Order: sequence, then C-alpha cells, then structure tokens
Amino acid sequence: MKKDGKLNDSKSSSNPVQQRLDQFLAQVTAPDARPADLLCDRHPTDAVAFTVVEADLRGRDITYGWLRTRSEQAAAALASLGVSEGDRVATLMGKSADLVVTLLGIWRLGAVHVPLFTAFAPRAISARLTRSAAKVVVCDASQRAKLHPSADMPDDAPWRIVIAGEPAAAGDGDAILAELLDAQHLGFPAPIRTDRNPLVQLFTSGTTGDPKAVPVPVKALAAFGVYMEYGLDVREDDVFWNAADPGWAYGLYYGILGPLFTGRRNLLLNAGFDAKLTWRLLAAYAVTNLAAAPTVYRALRSTGAHAPEDLALRACSSAGEPLNPELITWSERRLGVPIRDHYGQTELGMAIINGWHPDVRHDLQPGSMGRAMPGFRAAVLAKSKDDEAPAETLGRVAIDVPASPLMWFTGYADDPERTVARFSADGRWYFTGDVGTTDERGYIHFSSRDDDVIIMAGYRIGPFEVESALVSHPDVVEAAAIGVPDDLRGEVLEAYVVLRDGVQASPQLVNDLQQHVKRRYAAHAYPRSIHSIAELPKTPSGKVQRFILRELRRGQLQNAAQEADL
Repeated sequence: MKKDGKLNDSKSSSNPVQQRLDQFLAQVTAPDARPADLLCDRHPTDAVAFTVVEADLRGRDITYGWLRTRSEQAAAALASLGVSEGDRVATLMGKSADLVVTLLGIWRLGAVHVPLFTAFAPRAISARLTRSAAKVVVCDASQRAKLHPSADMPDDAPWRIVIAGEPAAAGDGDAILAELLDAQHLGFPAPIRTDRNPLVQLFTSGTTGDPKAVPVPVKALAAFGVYMEYGLDVREDDVFWNAADPGWAYGLYYGILGPLFTGRRNLLLNAGFDAKLTWRLLAAYAVTNLAAAPTVYRALRSTGAHAPEDLALRACSSAGEPLNPELITWSERRLGVPIRDHYGQTELGMAIINGWHPDVRHDLQPGSMGRAMPGFRAAVLAKSKDDEAPAETLGRVAIDVPASPLMWFTGYADDPERTVARFSADGRWYFTGDVGTTDERGYIHFSSRDDDVIIMAGYRIGPFEVESALVSHPDVVEAAAIGVPDDLRGEVLEAYVVLRDGVQASPQLVNDLQQHVKRRYAAHAYPRSIHSIAELPKTPSGKVQRFILRELRRGQLQNAAQEADL
C-alpha cells in the first residue's frame, strides 16, 4: 500500500478491492448517513439477519423486517426513559434476539452502546457504568442480581434498569423489556450521524489504571465491512458463525456490527461454550465459515473423538491471540481447511490479516498474522526511533495513520494522557504496544506484547483489575497477575501475593482468593494458581516487574516438565 492509502496499483480506480473499500467509506461518510439504515433498513425485509440457536440446537430466524419493527419500538422505549442522542446505554446480556433488538434500538436512537461482559462481577460492572455515565442498563433476568446495591454497586445508582426475560427477576422501579416495547408506536425517526459520532463505547483492559474507554465511531463500520468481505470472505450463501461473545470486541464487531452492515447472516448461540456442542452445531447447521479464538480450535482438537465426519467448512479464521502453527496442520487434516490467523485490537478492529478472499489471499506462513488488511498500512518500527526496522529485526508493530484510510481510532474517551502515548509525536504512527518482525515477503510475525496484558482464551485481561480484586481481600498486602503459557488457552492467569503478617498460605486460602476475584471482578478472570511470595520484584520507582515473575514461573514449569520426563 502506498503512503496515500491506495493499493499498490497504478490504476487504483480500477482495482476492485480499492473500489469496494471506497464504496464502504462513501456509505459511512455520506451526509445523510443513518446507522439505522446502514445496519438494518436498507436490507431486504425478508432477509435473515441472525439465527438464534439454543443449547438444544433449536433455531429461530430473525429477519431485517422484524428487526426494523422491533428496534423502532426499542428506540422509542429508550427515549421514553429519557435517553437522547449521544447518551450511553449499557447491555448486560447474552446472545439473543433481545440483545440484537436492544442494540439496534440504541443505534436507531443515536445513542451509544456500552457492552458489559456477562462474566463480570458487580465491581467491574459498576466501574464501567459509572465511567460511561450510562443512563440505562438493559440486562438479562439472570444478571439482575449483580445490579443490586452492595459494597460494589451504589445504593443511589443514576441508571434505570430494564429486564429482558423473566419479569420475576425485576426489582422496584425496573422496566420489563417486552412490556416496554409493546407499549411503543412504530416509525421512530432515525437521526443522521456523522462518521465521527460514536456507536459504541467499549472498555478495554490495560496493565495499569482503569480500563480504557474506546469510542467506536460510525466510520468503523467501513473497516468492519472490509474485514467481513476480505478477511473472512463471508459470502451470501455462507452459513457464517462467529463464536465470540459480543461483550468483547471481536464478537461485537464481527458477530453483530459487521454482519448487520454487510447484510450477512450470523449464528448466535445462546449457550455457554462447550466443545461437544460446538461440534454438533457445526454439523447440524452445516456451517461453512467459522470465526473463533484459538482456544475454541484447541478445545475441538482435544475432543476430536466427538467430531462428525460430514462437516461443510470452507473457511476457518482465528483472532484474539497468536495461533499455534500445529493447529493449522490439525485443522487441514480434521476440518478440511486451514485456519487463517488475523490480528487486531479493540482500538483498530482487525488490521493485519491472512485474508480468505481470493483478491487478497496469499500462502500461509505458520506463525504469521499475515499482511496489512486493505485500508491499513502496518509496519514494524525500530525499538528506539520511529523508523521502519529491517526485515527479521524485532521491533514495535505500528499502523501508518496517514496511509490507513480505514483507521478510525483517534483517542480514548476523557483520557488524553493514554491517548498521547498511543501515537507518535507527529501523529503518523499508532503504536499497538506489540512487538514483532517482518519477513522478506512482508508477512508480520507476532513476538510478544509490549505491556503485560494477559490474553486467555481470546479474552484480554488487564492485571490491574485482577490485582485490585486480590488486594481488597483482608489477607493480601500486594499482588501481581501474570500470564503463563498453556496448551489449551494460550495463556492462563496466575498471581503472586504478599500476605499480611501472621497469615499462612494454604489451599483453602487459595480457593478463598479465587472466589474473591470471581465476585469482585469477573468469573472468567480468576487466577488458576496463586503463589505466596515474601516481596514482589520492583523497579527503584516502585513499579512491579511482572516480567521477572513470568520468567520465574516459566522456569519452574520447564524444570517440572524435565523432571517428569526423567
């Protein structure tokens, strides 16, 4: 790609990939662009937007016509609760028709969606609701108890609560989603929104401080569309399944927003992950295009005895963490197709890909996350200066902003200090915070994260929040959370703690601390192992040196493995 963002073609106007990219950008930057139209109203009313699949594999098709009707009522309902354009509305919901209706209602109104992962505990939920100044939170009935007043949830919370599902779970003053929708008239007018107006405010974990709030603007839809078409190659006749949770970026961007923008049906499994169920769903629905985290593929490999023989897969994609090369070999043998790895961030969406579309497809290089997606230019910079590093030289993975017309991230909400740290002084480079190399063919290879974010089963876990939960326990003085290599999950979360005087480490205390983190932060983000240590390694300025703990733990695991082989 050239510095002006055009593809390497002297006649870029005749390049079909560039033409498609320009079309997507024209749609989101049009002076009369409306999210309701981009995501719903322009599609045929009888076309299926989603198939919601239950744990028993019963499916329910949701058409764009039904979504338009119901989301008009949802927009009117939110307006009746005092929500206006630009206001924040949070969802604490699983994958369901209610979720899609609520999201489209938010965007039809011109409001901003704040996703909350259903595994979050009250403390994490409250922090995100407070920081986003959410006016309303819509939650599944099964999640309602997390919003009750407690040490982690304010007694006088300013947000209204709307319950989806069983009305019996409602508290005083709660509204019932179905009743609220049924009471509204149709024809809610959808406002025009510029490409800079936010659709979503998504919190992403970091290594220090509170989670960062990422505004996702209307312009991002163009980037999501390009990835759907060229990265995943989702075709009209595909049975597409993005297995990621929409409480996180990959599931929201490419399981909800991308399919709606491009008019491509996605399956929404309204159940927790289970490898055997995944095998059954792939066969029962004849899935042809699968997108999932490497953990899903590892789990499928470990339960291969349950695999059906008649799968219809033609494309498999992976994102969220580096893909083990051996999984590609297994996939070719067992699934009939390789897994193509893709790289992105909450702040970017996907930006470096091993694309499936014939116009961008290249030979796979095991261990590589591919090349820059059309609309982006990626490079590896030298460690000490903002010059591109030679091939095979370890450096900082960065995005060339002026040469990336699909680049939509401009900064964190109300966080100028961390925004400045993401960009070079001249504004040319966006620093991903990751380290890698390029090879002679232009493939980019991931090496490590420049920070300490833990990626477990595709979920980014910031150590700060886990550590904050641990030190809130009366027996813990200090804590440090690290990622440890794991064959199934890529990494698992472990922690080191300094206990208060007089407290002895014990299996019971470890269990108590694990349950404490589940309650205070999130059910999925508890330390799988907790180690007692006299003091944490620190820099002279007092910053915890997590890399020393990682090296210590990996050495212990390597020694244990060697002893087991003797």
